Amino acid sequence: MDIARLWPDPDAAPLDDAALTELYAHRAGPDLRVNFVSSVDGAVELDGYSEGLSSGSDKRVFGLLRMLCDALVVGAGTLRHEGYRALRLDEKRRAWRTARGMSEYPTLVVVSGALELNPAQAAFADAPVRPIVVTHGRAPADRRALLEPVADVLTVGDDRVDLSAALARLRERGLAHLLSEGGPHLFGALLAEDLVDDVCLTISPLVTGPGAGRIVAGAPTPPKDFTLRHALIADGALLTRYGLDR
Repeated sequence: MDIARLWPDPDAAPLDDAALTELYAHRAGPDLRVNFVSSVDGAVELDGYSEGLSSGSDKRVFGLLRMLCDALVVGAGTLRHEGYRALRLDEKRRAWRTARGMSEYPTLVVVSGALELNPAQAAFADAPVRPIVVTHGRAPADRRALLEPVADVLTVGDDRVDLSAALARLRERGLAHLLSEGGPHLFGALLAEDLVDDVCLTISPLVTGPGAGRIVAGAPTPPKDFTLRHALIADGALLTRYGLDR
């Protein structure tokens, strides 16, 4: 799980948690970061799950990014398919947050138009902080009623989720630094509304062949020029961070 700096200022010495925290620190103002892992040939999954592409170093950064955020934003399909559990942190990471005036745990935010969510899933039923579900005005009322005992259900948009309005509502609640773990359709929708400030991408040293999708899905969007902030290396995997200069 040793991670070393490849660019800028290459250094083979392993980075400790403090150095990694500094490298992945959020900017001063509100922002939204996405975090993905892909294969060398661009696959977002192996045998149907992102877990197959991950590694110890990727999981280390994955946990760090959760520690740094105010809220974790995820699409309903990813929550279901990847079997999300309650969003919890270890004692050390909770202490780091509280020492900086942050809540002990980040808030889970689930984006769902159809509200096809199971309130008994551990992500809701065992959550240390009440989750938020973001939906639209035409979402089924019966499903909304099932979720309201375990989550705050926010309505943003008439017949589709208005992501720009959703982010504004979250920031009104003090959730300034947002992390999204996908899925690809949510990433595509966020890009379409120019809401992504930061992309953290781990490139796994695997070639998976045809079949799997990419980390972005949905309608085409104009290309955006992101700037490479850093590139790290661990066990053959590249851990990169790109930022949008606004």
